[in-house]
Amino acid sequence: MESYSVDVAAIAYKLKDTANWWRDINGSRLWQDRIFHILAALYGLVAAVALVQLIRIQMRVPEYGWTTQKVFHFLNFLVNGVRALVFVFRRSVQNLHPEIVQHILLDMPSLAFFTTYALLILFWAEIYYQARAVSTDGLRPSFFTINAVVYTIQIAMWLILWWKYIPVLVILSKMFFAGVSLFAALGFLLYGGRLFLMLQRFPVESKGRRKKLQEVGYVTTICFTCFLVRCIMMCFNAFDKGADLNVLNHPILNLIYYLLVEILPSSLVLFILRKLPPKRGITQYHPIR
Repeated sequence: MESYSVDVAAIAYKLKDTANWWRDINGSRLWQDRIFHILAALYGLVAAVALVQLIRIQMRVPEYGWTTQKVFHFLNFLVNGVRALVFVFRRSVQNLHPEIVQHILLDMPSLAFFTTYALLILFWAEIYYQARAVSTDGLRPSFFTINAVVYTIQIAMWLILWWKYIPVLVILSKMFFAGVSLFAALGFLLYGGRLFLMLQRFPVESKGRRKKLQEVGYVTTICFTCFLVRCIMMCFNAFDKGADLNVLNHPILNLIYYLLVEILPSSLVLFILRKLPPKRGITQYHPIR
C-alpha cells in the first residue's frame, strides 16, 4: 500500500513537472522565436521541394499548359512559401493592427491549402467518372463554385470584423473553416475510396495497378486524416482560449498543429506523387482544359 502511494506521488510530480516545462517554453520569448523559425524552415523546405518538382514537370512536358499536376505543385509552393514568410515575421505579424489583418495573414494560407487539395479531389473525380463513361462536364464548374462560395463567405466575415470586431463572428469564422475542413475530408473519403475500389477491380496483371492502389490509398488516408484533425482542432480553437493558435504564447501547440495538418501531409503527398508525367503522346496524362 505504501509502495502504491509512492508511485502515485511520483507520477503526480512528473505530470506537474511536464506542465511546468510546457508553460516555461510557452512563456519564453526565445523558445517562441525558435519554434516559429523551425516552422518557417520546414515550410520553406516543403515549398522548395514543390518548386523543384514543378520545374521538373515543366521540363518534362513543356508543350502542355497549366496541367492539374502543375497547378497542384504551384499551389503547394505558394501555400508553403507564404506560411514560411509569415512564421519568419511571426512576431511582427502579431503586432499588426487592426487585429483582423493578423487573422487574414494567418488564415488565408489555410484557405489556399483547402483549394490545393480540393484540386486533387477534382482530379480523382474526373478519373473515376471518365472510367465509368460518365460525363465530367459539371465537375470543374462545381469546383470553382465551391471555392468561390468558401472564399466569399470567409472574406465577408473578415470585412465585417474589420468594420466592427464581434467575438461571436470570430467563433463562427473558425467553425466555418472547421466545416470546410470536414467537407474536404469527406471528399477524399468519397472519391479516394471510390477510385481505390475501382482500381481493385482491375485485373491483377494490369500494369501499374498495385502502385496506383498504394498511391491512392496512402494519399486518401493522409489527406482524410489531416483535414479531420484540422476540423477537430478548429472546433477546440473556436471555444477554448487555451487552444488558440493565433497567439505568440502557444508555440508548442502551433508546432504540433501545423506539423500534423500541413507540413507532414504536404511532404508525404509530394513524395508519393513525385513521379513525373509521361512524355507527349501518352494519353494517360490529364491537362487542365
